[in-house]
Amino acid sequence: MDIMNLVDEEYQDLSLLFKMFSDKTRLKILVALVNASLSVNALAELLDMSQSAISHQLATLKQMRLVRYLKKGKQVYYSLADDHIVSIIKMAYEHILE
Repeated sequence: MDIMNLVDEEYQDLSLLFKMFSDKTRLKILVALVNASLSVNALAELLDMSQSAISHQLATLKQMRLVRYLKKGKQVYYSLADDHIVSIIKMAYEHILE
């Protein structure tokens, strides 16, 4: 991958990805999912937010392929889509600590 030769579509994709991390609620959800798969109910309780607010943000994160889900009976459990997400968050956090 040559970052110096990105085309407009790739800039757009990167912009949308960073937009996902710019929302505090979405970021809290992503961090909560670092160590465990959680249901909407569990996330709502953990983050002290309404289930509808959590569901709305999860739909956005799912659309951007940052989270995935697994149905177990009536429950739906969400997890991070891959390890890149944790790396991005950690690198950003390290950057603000400098």
